[in-house]
Amino acid sequence: MALRHAVLAALLDGEYSGYELAKSFDIGVANFWHASPQQLYTELARLEKEGLVEGRQVVQETRPNKRLFRVTGAGRDELEAFAAAACKPSVIRDDLLVKVQNADRIGTAPVIRQLEERAAAADAKIDLLRRVLRKMRGDLDEEDFLRHGDAIGAYLTGLRGIAFEEGHRDWCRRSADILRERPTTRAEH
Repeated sequence: MALRHAVLAALLDGEYSGYELAKSFDIGVANFWHASPQQLYTELARLEKEGLVEGRQVVQETRPNKRLFRVTGAGRDELEAFAAAACKPSVIRDDLLVKVQNADRIGTAPVIRQLEERAAAADAKIDLLRRVLRKMRGDLDEEDFLRHGDAIGAYLTGLRGIAFEEGHRDWCRRSADILRERPTTRAEH
């Protein structure tokens, strides 16, 4: 998936300024796709140039003017083509895994610390995603929401995010415990 598809998908909910899009990404899309605000602004400009989004200027009296963007028909067509295309298998690219793989040769203390930091970050993300999902479903319990609620796609990706973060957190904690319990390696003498 390219950033363009994540931006187009986020704009399906309505018009957003670049700032609002960045906030939206932090809450929802960042669960499965990270982009800095600068990357988002660059992508919006590219999408507008290609005719996949259109922007309009909004004049504000007490604040600087802003541009709001929305998906065009061509943008929807692009998303439909993307949805119909075969998905590539997921892959893991994580520098922490390189460190863990070589921990017995390079020393475990810094790796253990980083594993513990990642586990704590995963806990925080799990908490955030659970709050977002509770807000999405309102008064409905999860099963009722899954059967009858709106924005089911966003809810399902939130559930996947929780499962991912829980698995990652558990692996980090187990790996840190295993490394902590092993005898000190030569690199740490």
